Amino acid sequence: MASNSHAVCLPFPAQGHINPMMQLAKLLYSRGFHITFVNTEFNHRRLNRSRGVEAVKGLPNFQFETIPDGLPPSDADATQPVPPLCDSTRRNCFTPFLELLSKLNSSPQVPPVTCIVSDAIMTCGTKAAQLIGLPYVQLWTSSTVSCMGLFQCKELVQTGIVPFKDEHFISDGTLEMPIDIPGMPNMRLKDMPSIIRTTDPKDIMLNFCLEVSQECLEFSSIIFNTFDELDKEVLQVLADKTPNIYAIGPLASLCRNINIPEIQHDSLNSSLWKEDTSCIEWLNSMKPNSVLYVNYGSVTVMSNHHLNEFAWGLANSKYLFLWIVRPDVVMGESAVLPTEFMEEIKGRGFITSWCPQQQVLSHPAIGLFLTHCGWNSVLEAVSEGVPLICWPFFADQQTNCRYACNTWGNAMEINPDVKRDDVENLVREMMEGDDGQRIRQKALEWKKKAEAAINNGGSSLTNFDRMIEEILCRG
Repeated sequence: MASNSHAVCLPFPAQGHINPMMQLAKLLYSRGFHITFVNTEFNHRRLNRSRGVEAVKGLPNFQFETIPDGLPPSDADATQPVPPLCDSTRRNCFTPFLELLSKLNSSPQVPPVTCIVSDAIMTCGTKAAQLIGLPYVQLWTSSTVSCMGLFQCKELVQTGIVPFKDEHFISDGTLEMPIDIPGMPNMRLKDMPSIIRTTDPKDIMLNFCLEVSQECLEFSSIIFNTFDELDKEVLQVLADKTPNIYAIGPLASLCRNINIPEIQHDSLNSSLWKEDTSCIEWLNSMKPNSVLYVNYGSVTVMSNHHLNEFAWGLANSKYLFLWIVRPDVVMGESAVLPTEFMEEIKGRGFITSWCPQQQVLSHPAIGLFLTHCGWNSVLEAVSEGVPLICWPFFADQQTNCRYACNTWGNAMEINPDVKRDDVENLVREMMEGDDGQRIRQKALEWKKKAEAAINNGGSSLTNFDRMIEEILCRG
């Protein structure tokens, strides 16, 4: 369909952004595009470590390239701090990316670059495309509702609500204030993307997100990793602001539907952590819907106190659980669980540092997912019909949590200051209570709708082909 087309895919260099960009790249590859996937040098080294050279070997028409991220050299095997990374990519990636495009265009080994697919927060990609006159599209990797929330932030700054006057806003009820967002009823300040929670007008993340969201509207061709039915009202409001909006999710599910064997090849696995697949064997021996899966994503950190409260809440619930505890999940120290806890959960708890999440969520043994509410996790759970307990941490997670609990109805929220009794009670309610039953039913309804969107004639598949025709292959 697009055999002479060459798409350069530029993700923001964090796991939650790389995954959906990789899924989109595979989809384009399945439509005949030559793909150049651009990682940062730091993440390229991490991929090499976690998956071996296979991970970056690529395929005949799918290659990997790198650019520097502009941060000081490091060989740490951990997620880079988000604010400096945002600041550095914004200031330092444009020139190296432009040089890479020039190198690709002068290479006899690959077809000339015909389009750019850039992460919405890597605006250097869209600026480079504009400079050299190439078609481009942006992939918004967080939720559609959080995107709408970010567009609202400018008004909060202009009206003087944000930045907040002093730190009391956290505890004095300010965050309960209702906020009017088109297409998003019943929102409060606390449900907004967490970048607004600052008292500093020079806050890096606040200013970064304000600039990116405004530029996003100007650049105007945006892919959302969602499906029409899930975000109908918000997609309509966004379509009125900027016409080229394409809901083509869930990307992970759409990707799984591709019947090209090499696309499932190990060389296109984008996990920066070494995955422990032995947990799948453990799940294979469990009854359907009997296991709670716990994972706070790739960036979330917590105090040792909260880690212990989660641990004892899980233990006291007496349910089986699979718990992902990253080595860097505790702020500033290694995560260590008490010996007596490890004794208590023998035979009913499986703890590991990383796993193939999609495979886990699609496993029949999984009955519930305790999550930080990152968008990839929420959407994968929606696709598999798994209900959620939400413990949002930052970025778009508060907004996703509000929607999952109040609009989509497939979740319950846990108190931010987590207590073991809350964990125990919520797990029991979700696994065996009446509210849990209602939420499980809702989760299964969303699964059917997600499946309909990615099948032949479904909205996401139709929107994907329309996007290629209207944006990437025009001219």
